[in-house]
Amino acid sequence: MAGKKEKTFKFVIVGGGIAGVTCVEQLLSQIPAADVALITAGPQIKSVTNYKQVSRTLEEFHVEEQPSSVLEEKFPNLTVVHSAVKSLHTQSRSVETADGQVFGYEKLCICSGGRPKLLTQDNPYVLGIRDTDSAQEFRKRLSTARRIVVVGNGGIALELVYEVEGCEVIWAVKDKAIGNAFFDAGAAQFFIPSLEADKPTVAAPCKRPRYTTEEPAPGAAQTFTADWHSQGRSNDTTEPGSALGPDWHQGMTLRGAEQVTRRVLVEYQCEVEKIFTSEERLHSSQQTVKPESEGSWPVYIQLTNGKTFGCDFVVSATGVVPNTEPFLHGNTFALADDGGLQVDDHMMTSEPDVYAAGDVCTACWEHSPLWQQMRLWTQARQMGWYAGRCMAANVLSETIELDFCFELFSHVTKFFNYKVVLLGKFNAQGLGSDHELLVRCTKGQEYVKLVLSRGRMVGAVLIGETDLEETFENLILNQMDLTPYGEELLNPNIDIEDYFD
Repeated sequence: MAGKKEKTFKFVIVGGGIAGVTCVEQLLSQIPAADVALITAGPQIKSVTNYKQVSRTLEEFHVEEQPSSVLEEKFPNLTVVHSAVKSLHTQSRSVETADGQVFGYEKLCICSGGRPKLLTQDNPYVLGIRDTDSAQEFRKRLSTARRIVVVGNGGIALELVYEVEGCEVIWAVKDKAIGNAFFDAGAAQFFIPSLEADKPTVAAPCKRPRYTTEEPAPGAAQTFTADWHSQGRSNDTTEPGSALGPDWHQGMTLRGAEQVTRRVLVEYQCEVEKIFTSEERLHSSQQTVKPESEGSWPVYIQLTNGKTFGCDFVVSATGVVPNTEPFLHGNTFALADDGGLQVDDHMMTSEPDVYAAGDVCTACWEHSPLWQQMRLWTQARQMGWYAGRCMAANVLSETIELDFCFELFSHVTKFFNYKVVLLGKFNAQGLGSDHELLVRCTKGQEYVKLVLSRGRMVGAVLIGETDLEETFENLILNQMDLTPYGEELLNPNIDIEDYFD
């Protein structure tokens, strides 16, 4: 059983990532006198800066890593505890930290984020990229590398493969096309030439602040940017780092040892069978190593399509799993199929007075037909904000409706230097065969795809500077019957905004 409580707070928030910090800010703006504790493993916290509401549901913001003192100066009633959580006792309403302190709570919000799904634990040749330290380590090892294998098809893999130069990249994806969490095969095809072309020698100016991976000067902020595809903070003491922002490679030279600028080989529809060193390969009677990897490499990776590649190291970029580890033992949380803590439409878990937000939770209310959960920065911010609202409303005995941001899925990001906007059921998620697609594509410039169901727009993918996001967002929200317009919706000679002003 946990020891004696040091102190009981009205609200305790666990996790210094975007969800946790946004939750704290929201609570204290609603109830300024509340006694709030934020428990976080790392010295830095993540805050949202330059927040811009682009349209009714689309938002853009930067993510800055700051010392937690910045938050404490802003909110005198906030106590920040720098330690990982060891255990949670919902019976006695207390949280025990790794350094042996015990804190009581009246209401608790778990925002512990996700931890990377590594291909294999403790293999020196397998590198997961998640926080600034691992990005720095990656850069160091890349500088002497001739060939690397990248495994994964999410946001980090997409950025990585595009940015690496001077090194051969074998990219193993389990799907039929690249980036399939974000776009369909048509959009993937639009991006493929970017992998083959040389990057523009002068990189387009980055309009978002960069962050350096050097130690910041004391008191200075490190800047990340929003919309990376995993976030939150691992509460595992071994890796206190928070997730990266998508411009994490800005100002880092991601360059290998070879003279080539870019060589990317994509292996589709395959996963990792096994990873072995050159010694293990010599001792193994199985001579499955194909001629393409002859020569000597530090590590070999065998894929389920039968091919084996030698390389300098393997990058594991296979997504995150909800970081529920320290909270489950001795409690009876209902978990979703994906391992997240189930939350209802007030962000409450199945344990009394315990809320959750961000990557660690799974939205188990009946979703709007145009929304789905994806573990992204935008949703961590929205869920943290809404969880703070719900906790405050509960204490103030106010009723609160499900926030409008859960009406329509929307996300703005950047891939391969193109602006990417995703709206609604952008990949026809859950629509079965009952939908039609309209596509317009100008090679190297833009790709626009609309998803229609029974004549109404239910989703859209916009790649490039299309300026159509607000118009399409409105058409999706008002569910107008578009049958009369047919193909004209994407006719480049028609100014579609004028139609629907």
